[in-house]
Amino acid sequence: MRIATWNINGLNARLAFVEHWLAARQPDLVGLQEIKMVDEKFPHLAFEAAGYKAVVHGQKSWNGVAVVSRHEVEVVRRGLPGQEDFGARFLHVRAGDLDFITVYCPNGKTVTHDDYPRKLAWYDALAEHTASVLDPTRPAILCGDFNICPTPLDTWDESAHSGQIFHTDDERTRLARLTDWGFTDVFRALHPDEQAFSWWDYRGGAFHKKQGLRIDFLLATATALDRVTSAEIDRDYRKKKDGLAASDHAPVMADLR
Repeated sequence: MRIATWNINGLNARLAFVEHWLAARQPDLVGLQEIKMVDEKFPHLAFEAAGYKAVVHGQKSWNGVAVVSRHEVEVVRRGLPGQEDFGARFLHVRAGDLDFITVYCPNGKTVTHDDYPRKLAWYDALAEHTASVLDPTRPAILCGDFNICPTPLDTWDESAHSGQIFHTDDERTRLARLTDWGFTDVFRALHPDEQAFSWWDYRGGAFHKKQGLRIDFLLATATALDRVTSAEIDRDYRKKKDGLAASDHAPVMADLR
């Protein structure tokens, strides 16, 4: 079983690119972020033609998350309780015995912006909600764009960015609250010393200069992690394909028994 997470930065602009990736990588279960469309506009027929069913929690022009799957999934919840004003950012489904949650965590903009304390509060709500509905002894995946670099290894220049957005102690403490509860960062568990990124700015040749951040994760409970046989950041799909423009994020994938 192949699972993945991917911030696609607008499905209207990226549908053909996503179809290209689905055909090449053949994932079974995918969490998508930043679809940037309402539920009624989601191109279900295109995904069905590719062999996938989709469930959606969308929003006009901004945010929006979806899960696409080769098999039927059960929707558990759309939206993070108490955080609805921050947009469509949370979708929980169940695929067999696996709880699968995809999130698009708030960016925060800057540490002086009003969205920064709201970001921290959103994370508090996420930790409280997942702890209330999940069992750390059962298989679960929490995936998405977390907009935090967990450690200095996950940013191209910690010295320049320390204390700035994505790199603050307050953000890292919130992310650690999830791992303290029982989630493990799948990529880091399998690649403890590798510096690899999942996001690169479109500007300034950041991708080719290797000036990126690792902010997209598959987090797994212990019983889900036990099934993992491989994990990778699909850097090749941060590049154009057949003239199709890529997202500024790369997919993150893992294979499970």
